[in-house]
Amino acid sequence: MKLKHIIFAMLFFTALGHAQKTTLYIIGDSTVKNGSGKGSDSLWGWGSFMNTHFDTLKLDIQNHAMGGRSSRTFINEGRWDAILKTLKKGDFVMIQFGHNDGSPVNDTLRARGTLPGIGNDSVQIHNLITKKDETVYSYGHYMRKFVNEAKAKGATAIICSPVPRNNFQPDGTINKDKYAAWAKDVATETGAYFIPLNDLIIEAYQKAGPDVVKNYFPKDHTHTEKNGAILNAEQVVKGLKKLKKCPLNRYVKK
Repeated sequence: MKLKHIIFAMLFFTALGHAQKTTLYIIGDSTVKNGSGKGSDSLWGWGSFMNTHFDTLKLDIQNHAMGGRSSRTFINEGRWDAILKTLKKGDFVMIQFGHNDGSPVNDTLRARGTLPGIGNDSVQIHNLITKKDETVYSYGHYMRKFVNEAKAKGATAIICSPVPRNNFQPDGTINKDKYAAWAKDVATETGAYFIPLNDLIIEAYQKAGPDVVKNYFPKDHTHTEKNGAILNAEQVVKGLKKLKKCPLNRYVKK
């Protein structure tokens, strides 16, 4: 075989292997992906540190989370449809929404809220930002859409309950987020894997104490700096490892 044929074959099979590489898509809000990473007090989301926990020679990690988005606006802006175009059988989708879903359903600022709960209720609005009529559904409706459409592509869906805010109570505890319960309910209903991220991080924060945890939040009570995001990413992987049957675990570094 001539050298040029050997080189061509090597390039072909390399490209073929890359095309078939399994992908982990991560979707969510600013607590999952945040900022440019510039400055000593820059803000980070946990999704930016997931690559340190996986064998990236075998798994491609794409963090598509976007600050300010709710489950509703992530879909309405076409971000989910863009992922569906390349999502393939054997891939994974890790989903975390909730922080922005409690915002107003219709206003001139962001119009990003969803109806509370996981029911099938809806409301008709004339969106004050897009200037178009829109049917707004519950948090559960949009979360089910992510899971069901991912599964229809042959991908594995993993729901994470939203990370907690730095809201220590006088007794040293942090209250569980109501969206955490709703995220779990959606996972149970759809058969998606579920990581109780809200619980896991609350446990880690309470163990560390408020004096330590406050350093993770340099600007507000929601967004973490680098060390806080690293801790949160560790809790994601901790929760994943407890899902013994989840095939994503085969890519976790030993």
